[in-house]
Amino acid sequence: MSVRKRIAIIPGDGIGKEVIPEAVKAVAASGADVETSQFDWGADRYLVDGVTVPPDGFVMLERDFDAILVGAFGDPRVASNIHAKDILLGMRFKMDLYANVRPVRLLDAALCPLKGIEPKHIDFVVIRENTEGVYTDAGGVFKQGTPDEIAVQEDINTRKGVERVIRFAFEYAERHPKLDGSPRKRVLMCDKSNAMTHAGGLWQRVFKEVGAEYPQIKTEHMYVDALCMQMVRDPRQFDIVVTNNMFGDIITDLAAALQGGLGMAASGNIHPGKTSMFEPVHGSAPPIAGKNVANPFGAILTAAMMLGHLGLTEEAKKIDAAVLEAVQQKRTTQDIGGALGTREAGDWVADKVGRG
Repeated sequence: MSVRKRIAIIPGDGIGKEVIPEAVKAVAASGADVETSQFDWGADRYLVDGVTVPPDGFVMLERDFDAILVGAFGDPRVASNIHAKDILLGMRFKMDLYANVRPVRLLDAALCPLKGIEPKHIDFVVIRENTEGVYTDAGGVFKQGTPDEIAVQEDINTRKGVERVIRFAFEYAERHPKLDGSPRKRVLMCDKSNAMTHAGGLWQRVFKEVGAEYPQIKTEHMYVDALCMQMVRDPRQFDIVVTNNMFGDIITDLAAALQGGLGMAASGNIHPGKTSMFEPVHGSAPPIAGKNVANPFGAILTAAMMLGHLGLTEEAKKIDAAVLEAVQQKRTTQDIGGALGTREAGDWVADKVGRG
């Protein structure tokens, strides 16, 4: 007998409040045995009472929920964006969600800007270290506003952090075959060790040591600049890519362009065995918020990814299949060639999921 999964829903700001309801709609249509609870954390609440995250917020999420589905954060009314930092980075750091998993899958050749690329050519995953690097905000500013101003941003890399995300990449390769059912056989580590010698040296040593424990998986390496070039030149060569926080942030946005843009990209922030958080990777997009034009498919695919993580595999497959058919039939928003609004595209997918 299955145990009902508990999911926290945090739509956030801007288009997050439009696309997350469509994702929840698809989950409901799939018949997944889940219970959802919605939270109003975001700019609207912050502007009313100054609260970004309640004092026990992260403890409550870990204690009471199996997963978290998040929209987007950012609002021009909050110039400092403090609420976004406290909520989103707070979840990643304080809940120790150390592996950011970004699948890169092309659903239709028409969505890829590269010539001659078919869906079978793009099916790789970028795994980004999510709790260290320059995003720890370590450093400071000295003599600010003067000609002698100095700004220091520290790049923090620990043996523990590097080793666990690299090991996660190899384990992921073993447990997650490609869409065609074939096994993943290669893990590529991306760095800039020819310039960033201290951090790069740590990544190089650990990658070599951990890789030796998985002799059935081929290990590869590219500098980040070369990887960006190769991603545009021939994305067919990639399988699993593991990298640090900043490089992972950059290359996954480039990778999203291969699959139709940020509106199509899903992600998960994972700590195995703990409550993990799932979010579409686009931002809050204030200029288009409230206009019913935002692409909901990134959020819907993120919800499917979440269900798969929770062991609800069949329900996840239903949602993935419905989004694929929507793309193929152009039952989409304008950014990927359709003529539907956010709600109408979400309705089409939910109806397809419900009918199986």
